[in-house]
Amino acid sequence: MRTLLPLAAVALLAGAPAALAQSNDTSPDAVGPMVTEDKVDTQTFVATVPNANEFEIQSSKLAQQKSPSADVKAFAAQMIADHTKAGQDFKAALSQGQTTSSIKPSDSALQPKQKQQLDELKGASGKDFDKKYIEMQSDAHKDAVALFSTYAKSGEDPAIKEFAKKTLPVLKMHEKHVKELAVAHQG
Repeated sequence: MRTLLPLAAVALLAGAPAALAQSNDTSPDAVGPMVTEDKVDTQTFVATVPNANEFEIQSSKLAQQKSPSADVKAFAAQMIADHTKAGQDFKAALSQGQTTSSIKPSDSALQPKQKQQLDELKGASGKDFDKKYIEMQSDAHKDAVALFSTYAKSGEDPAIKEFAKKTLPVLKMHEKHVKELAVAHQG
């Protein structure tokens, strides 16, 4: 079961919950996906949020350093502020919640895909950096909106469900803003 949590988190962050259902994991402890189209397992949500948040913050810190564009830097500053607050709110919800998790909110180590994406950003510069950052933020927020929306509707832990409901409008605003950035930086 423990091996499925990182797989579920990566699948969610990659925007592919269905990838779990097609997993080639034939180990005896493979119990199937913990994510369906209309439900997200609490443990999966709790495992995914800190990693996704940390990716948002780290990639946005890079954008503040490397982006040549004032609008991208402003968006990155907003990401850092909002995702730092979301991380604090998540810790509070987890402490009030009913979920007893072996995953602590401080366990925000990035997943391999996220590390690879950060490495790509570190190697990029100029307009290429902006293009990659905007694309990664677009994908990350699309996935986050889907994850939070699903958990806000079907979550099992009331405190964590409330956190998802309160955070969702901010994530939708980020998604809208990053789409506007994508249009402004086309070409």
